[in-house]
Amino acid sequence: MAPMRRLQCFLFLTLTLISLLPAAALAASTTFNMSLPGCPNKCGNITIPYPFGTRPGCYRPGFDITCNESTTPAKAIMGTNIEVLDFNITSAEIRVLNFIGYVCYNQNSQQNDTWSTPFSNIGETKTYLFSHRRNKFTVIGCYSLAYINGAQGNGSYSSGCASFCQSLNSTTGNGGSCNGLGCCQTAIPAGLSYYEVSWGFNGNQAWSFNPCSYAALMQEDWYNFTVDDLVGNGFYERNQNNVPIVLDWAIRENGTCLASHVESSASPACQSIHSGCDNTTNGDGYICKCLQGYEGNPYVPNGCTDINECNIPNQYPCTGTCVNIEGNYECLCPKGTRGDGKAGNCTKIPENFPYPAKVAIGCILGVAVLVGICFLAIWHKQRRRYIKEKDEYKKYYEMMDNHLRVFGTKQIEIATNNFDENHIIGVGGHGKVYKGLLENNMAVAIKKSKEIDEVQRGEFVNEIILLSHINHKNIVRLIGCCLEVQIPMLVYEYVPNGTLFDLLHGKSKNRNRPISLGTRLRIAVESAEALDYLHSSITHSILHGDVKSANILLDDEYHAKVSDFGASNLLPVDDAQIVELVQGTRGYLDPECLCTQIITKKSDVYSFGVVILELITRKKAIYADNETGEKKHLASCFISRLSKNKIHDMWDVEIVTNDEKVNLVLQEISELAVQCLSVRGDDRPTMKQVAEELQKLLRFHTSLSSWQIDPEETDSLLSETKFDSVSDTPAFHSTNYMKVLEIDTEAPR
Repeated sequence: MAPMRRLQCFLFLTLTLISLLPAAALAASTTFNMSLPGCPNKCGNITIPYPFGTRPGCYRPGFDITCNESTTPAKAIMGTNIEVLDFNITSAEIRVLNFIGYVCYNQNSQQNDTWSTPFSNIGETKTYLFSHRRNKFTVIGCYSLAYINGAQGNGSYSSGCASFCQSLNSTTGNGGSCNGLGCCQTAIPAGLSYYEVSWGFNGNQAWSFNPCSYAALMQEDWYNFTVDDLVGNGFYERNQNNVPIVLDWAIRENGTCLASHVESSASPACQSIHSGCDNTTNGDGYICKCLQGYEGNPYVPNGCTDINECNIPNQYPCTGTCVNIEGNYECLCPKGTRGDGKAGNCTKIPENFPYPAKVAIGCILGVAVLVGICFLAIWHKQRRRYIKEKDEYKKYYEMMDNHLRVFGTKQIEIATNNFDENHIIGVGGHGKVYKGLLENNMAVAIKKSKEIDEVQRGEFVNEIILLSHINHKNIVRLIGCCLEVQIPMLVYEYVPNGTLFDLLHGKSKNRNRPISLGTRLRIAVESAEALDYLHSSITHSILHGDVKSANILLDDEYHAKVSDFGASNLLPVDDAQIVELVQGTRGYLDPECLCTQIITKKSDVYSFGVVILELITRKKAIYADNETGEKKHLASCFISRLSKNKIHDMWDVEIVTNDEKVNLVLQEISELAVQCLSVRGDDRPTMKQVAEELQKLLRFHTSLSSWQIDPEETDSLLSETKFDSVSDTPAFHSTNYMKVLEIDTEAPR
């Protein structure tokens, strides 16, 4: 009988062990890999998760921790002497102990003990930054003013906080907020990597009941004010000269989350297959996170494990049958019910399909059919329109006689990386300019404009046909166009060295370098020749309409390339009336054009006169007076100074010399510019005359390097030019179309 009982006991124990196996397996499945294999994950009572570690090969660069085993229990130390309290992988935070700054006074109000030390730079690798969300700069005392000074990015940061109270009873009381009565708190900005404390008062009027004041950056939700903190030096002793502070950490060596995946030489920090990354909100860099439905350490392989939501009903509710799946869970409503079990909306299924439901479904189906019919009708109409436009584009392509290359939409998208914002090199009122790279590695500028109507579309294509025949070395070349979209796009040669405006006044890389008079004259000559070509050297005259230094581009050799011509104003539908009334840019506008509302070739001459003034004065068309700060009109001021024989003061000091012949060249240029700025258009020279006169001046200036100059030749070159009065009638001017390479001078290049 005894053997039988022993067998029964054995079977009972075996079944009990078998029943416990699933629970043991479940417990094993929810343990996380917090450190690398073979690396210790504990220091005393603190868990050390990777990317942190205490041994070489067990941590990422900048995340090393020292385990001081000479104490009981052992302490985790960051840097040289900063004690770590805990790590948080999920929020990418580390809590450490921070020293308390204090100052104490005796009965004579003499400072008898002061201590204020900077919190050491938290890692030369810039792994850590003070958390601006979790910390506050806190000052405790009844007659206290403390300052916090530190480093924020590449700059500095300073702030302060003051706390007062007439007596211990006048404070906010135990557990009160730090509102300035006994204590105060102030926020810090993001990006703070270093700070130190300094004091504002040299005495303490409250020394009799509050001899010591304290200041430190500390964890905001850790500190609760009590009156005892003001008595003696109790606050310092109770906390043993330390308060907790929260540091934000991130993977900062690879920049952003995107860069960590693009940079082939970098080792991505997010090692778990069920992990992703987010850019940090404090400084540069990114942090790793387990995907939704997973938990653990995303920085180690297989560190993110599935969450069994069914075991956490308080966090993942289910009113039906809970079924755990990889990365999620399902909640099945009980049999005979339907709905969303996660939201607790399992309702009983009605036995009979009610009549109102049938009516509702019928109405819905009817509406769906009507919507489908309307959709098909619209699709059919658009299809016919697309076919018609393709036929028109084919006709336009044949008319262009292969002068231009016609690009497909796909080619443009590939060249601009689907119109990536990083490819934008200019933004104007009528569209954007993208830098693109064609399949043959040729850099181009692609102009994408706002929406236009059907009439403007036809006029625009006719304008492209005309511009396709323009060929001048000092005019930005139109390479091709894309007509497969509703908003046509133009493709131009890419001019890499910015605009003349940037070189003279703006953000050019050569902004501070001197520009010789010869270079300025050459830019003026090339620009004038280009405008003369537009006015007279092709079948139909083209008026630029917006001549300014921002529309003169410069190549690598600083040769001029005139842009924004021909199809200069591609009007948006809603802005049509406004653009008809206002043309050009303030400071360059022809006053006669403003009165007559008719633009002529002489309008371009006037605007070019302002550009000449910019070249010899290096002042903007509308500039601020250095003494008064008053906005002044360059053309008006220059003409006024010329009439008083005081233009020498306005010349750029970089080109003024003691050589009378050089100054004579500047005088001739000045008088030529003033002739271009005549109020009456008939009194202005033509662009051809301007170009010829500038060429003479350039030749003469070049010849100054030789000491053998024929006086008669000098007189011939610099003789006063008497321009014939030539009446200029309005010619073809395409101001109804797109700004060609309209690049905002404030836009990045």
